[in-house]
Amino acid sequence: MRFEELNLDSRLLRAIADRGYTETTDVQSRTLAVTLPGGDAAVQSQTGTGKTAAFLITIFSRLLQDGRNKALIIAPTRELAIQIEGETEALGRNLGLRYGAFYGGVGYDRQEALLRKGVDIVIGTPGRLIDFEEKGLLKLGEYKILIIDEADRLFDMGFLPDLKRLFKKMPAPGARQSLLFSATLNRVSRQIAMLYMNLPEFIELTPDQVTVEAITQELYQVKSHLKLNLLLGILKAEAPKNALIFTNMRYSAARLARKLSQNGLRAQYLTGDLAQSQRMRVMDDFSEGKFPILVATDVAARGLHIDGLEMVVNYDLPQDHENYVHRIGRTGRAGLTGKAVSLACEKFSENLYPIERYIGMTIPEKKATAALFATDRSIEFESKSPSRDARGRDDRGNRGGQGGRGGRSNSGRSGSGRGQGSSGGGSRRPVHNAPYGRPAVQPLA
Repeated sequence: MRFEELNLDSRLLRAIADRGYTETTDVQSRTLAVTLPGGDAAVQSQTGTGKTAAFLITIFSRLLQDGRNKALIIAPTRELAIQIEGETEALGRNLGLRYGAFYGGVGYDRQEALLRKGVDIVIGTPGRLIDFEEKGLLKLGEYKILIIDEADRLFDMGFLPDLKRLFKKMPAPGARQSLLFSATLNRVSRQIAMLYMNLPEFIELTPDQVTVEAITQELYQVKSHLKLNLLLGILKAEAPKNALIFTNMRYSAARLARKLSQNGLRAQYLTGDLAQSQRMRVMDDFSEGKFPILVATDVAARGLHIDGLEMVVNYDLPQDHENYVHRIGRTGRAGLTGKAVSLACEKFSENLYPIERYIGMTIPEKKATAALFATDRSIEFESKSPSRDARGRDDRGNRGGQGGRGGRSNSGRSGSGRGQGSSGGGSRRPVHNAPYGRPAVQPLA
């Protein structure tokens, strides 16, 4: 469907055209059909599908119709709040609406001044929103449009009590319009929708829409001690303009970025324990192309958007199968193509089957030939015995490498195995996903 076919204010249509949007995506057409007439919607939506534009167009349409309306957008992280603010600026710069992002990790003064001046659209994280509500600067009773973005992440991060507290201060469900977006409409998401929304329409994408079709997915099996050699070879062979590399732990991200730099590749890292000013500087520099490779953990990269990102690498297979989709969705956005490469080693091989079952497909496997492995020229400077905490925790404080070298996979067999091929590149998949002649993966019901 073309945006011109929607019953939108002419100013909003011009803004959409100026942004370069002509055709609605699937999530946009299905969401807007419910929300433009004023209905509530709970939407299963992955990153890169156009969900932000879907709820912003809803907000802009309502605010242009009635200038007394105000909208509240709740996001799980500072990075996502900043990203939404940027898209609000890009799509709504000529609409005369006032907006701002409100999040922790920075001082209160500028944000307080913005609230005192008055805004039509508040984008914020739960903790900072509660702070301003308690100070009397954020009068939630005035906000008749509510957007809950990445609801699953909000719940995972323990924000559910804060969300309920915010909901109680807002107009009743029948007196406001509410939209909820989540990677999966699980039991908690549905329960929140039924309790705090007004007869919401549930919009769910089919399993084959979980991953973006424009992304080429590849998998290599490799032993842990050869992962860096394989990564260096892949980066040399593919020569991407930019690449986002994911690890499961903070220590791994910092160490990998350092080793890539020592191999002549300009790389920096992004983890949750960096100061907010550092994180913003790293993100801005990467987005502006000042260095080509960013190594990050899931928490740090949540909501990260880089125009024209060519490659995502899962250096560690994610322990949460839904995070696989979030990770690779950073590329292949806005009509562009992208590549996602995953390295399956014995430490994290047990994560592979849940990922493939979730996305409803077997990730195409490529053999790591000897020629693809590059020499690691880095020098290890850190202590040979770093603390267990530094080495063994991810960005949320969880222990990494669930099964370790002798971990049990979903099949009840060890996730480790003998290497394959003369290159030594790769551990065998769990028996239910044997590399040759393995049965097709059945999607989750």
